[in-house]
Amino acid sequence: MEKRMEDEKIIQLIWDREEQGLRELSDKYNNYCYSISYRIVHDEEDAMECVNDTWFRTWNAIPPKRPAVLPGFLAKIVRNLSLNRYRHMHTERRGGNSVDIALEELQECVSDGRTVEEQIELRELSTSIAKFLNRQSERNRAIFLQRYFYMMQTKEIAEKLGIREGTVRSILSRMRKDLRGWLEKEAVYL
Repeated sequence: MEKRMEDEKIIQLIWDREEQGLRELSDKYNNYCYSISYRIVHDEEDAMECVNDTWFRTWNAIPPKRPAVLPGFLAKIVRNLSLNRYRHMHTERRGGNSVDIALEELQECVSDGRTVEEQIELRELSTSIAKFLNRQSERNRAIFLQRYFYMMQTKEIAEKLGIREGTVRSILSRMRKDLRGWLEKEAVYL
């Protein structure tokens, strides 16, 4: 079995501008990033393009950033690229697919404002959501992140965790309601 390079070594190679770092990054995380992207864009070519763009973005982000958790760093980049690709490809038609449904479910809790003035509020919102999730059970936190970060379908989450799909939907519904109350209590303006 081929031994993969440790993340710190990969980061250091990229930091030192060694192209070997990108090869190691791709070898280790290609499938991981592809699965995240494909869940969002539902197209092999688009997913692969988003993954390749992830390597480029990572190369440009390291330095000056030195990610503490490389898989999370990559997941955030590939997710954002994939969401942008998805929005670009689906600007004229809405509804009916899993990404739209997941985003619409969260929309009832979180607005999508992007003005300069709202950037500070967006950071406060992120911090408040993180606090909310830290108060949840490990299982509920995993369900929430799998649905709203990784864009997994409820059926896929249920199968992965060995629980009923209805249980997943119920947990998500309760968590959205609790999140809304939490955000109101935290005075995060939506």
